[in-house]
Amino acid sequence: MFTQITEFSANHTLLVGGFVALLIAVFINEFKQATKNFSSLTPAGAIQLMNNEDAVLLDVREPAETVAGKIAKAIQIPVGSVGQRVGELDKHKDKNIIVYCKTGARAGIACQELNKAGFEKVYSLSGGITAWQEAHLPVSRK
Repeated sequence: MFTQITEFSANHTLLVGGFVALLIAVFINEFKQATKNFSSLTPAGAIQLMNNEDAVLLDVREPAETVAGKIAKAIQIPVGSVGQRVGELDKHKDKNIIVYCKTGARAGIACQELNKAGFEKVYSLSGGITAWQEAHLPVSRK
């Protein structure tokens, strides 16, 4: 049986290489998910957290992206500046912080920065402001 696997691998190196690369990518992703120190929230979960507990919204999009609208009362700090400007959020350290961007990818990076700075109640808005708007929730243009 081992000789058949070896022969198959030798005859299909691209297929086997692709499978190994995919397997490595899955393991890396699962490891990152298991070691992250923040949770994801749906827009409905974010609303519930905002209504029932003290929550602060952090918009980590670039300023040009916020022209289309942002969630009311959100603090805007671009994701690349979160590490340097984390001191601006120190007064909210005991509150829940809901971080969002356009689709949710940059929010995870910002959540990790906040975790490094000692923030414990950090959440990423799944799907970002795009999911928020698709749920027909309000945005402010101010």
